[in-house]
Amino acid sequence: MSNDDTDKNANGSGAANNGNGGNGGNGTPAASTDTSKAAAPSDIQQAAPGGQSAPGAQTAVAQPGIHVLGQYIKDLSFENPAAPQSLAPSETSPSLDVNVNVNARGLSGNDYEVELKLEATAKRGDQPMFVAEVTYAGVFQIQNAAQEHLHPILLIECPRLLFPFARQILADATRQGGFPPLMVDPVDFAALYRQRAAEKAQKNPVASAPLA
Repeated sequence: MSNDDTDKNANGSGAANNGNGGNGGNGTPAASTDTSKAAAPSDIQQAAPGGQSAPGAQTAVAQPGIHVLGQYIKDLSFENPAAPQSLAPSETSPSLDVNVNVNARGLSGNDYEVELKLEATAKRGDQPMFVAEVTYAGVFQIQNAAQEHLHPILLIECPRLLFPFARQILADATRQGGFPPLMVDPVDFAALYRQRAAEKAQKNPVASAPLA
């Protein structure tokens, strides 16, 4: 991504295969996750007598922090076009394709909206069984993040926090549609981020900014 939009807009995409993992989280309560940690004694500036800094003292470095200000469904759809025939038992196992997309945009100040989109399509032969899509989003406040670390935080760490909720929504939708609940395998958002960066570098190697 070019340097012009590094601080406000980002996007990533990839694909993941369905699996039979455990249940995701229930509900969408607001949460707060802070990646900062207590500074070691050697990192804290020590005051010498008379208000002077002690020799060799170092100033503590603030660590990046992620605060979830809100979580919500932006879009949800479930199509069951072949029901009730598609619900009948069959000796043919259906094929399943799951796509994952991540987008981020700046709101104001240090606030960003991150969208995680999961799309699942099941077919038996050429016959569609169901199409389920959910776009689940969150508003995140990013603090003390260097410019080169902003993209990885928005496109890796933030969707990691959103994924269990989006996964549970898809599971509930497929169950309500008459199918076994779809439990999407955990997604490696770091791998998707690197894949996206490599694709952008290949398309525009001169203009693409290095991504940390």
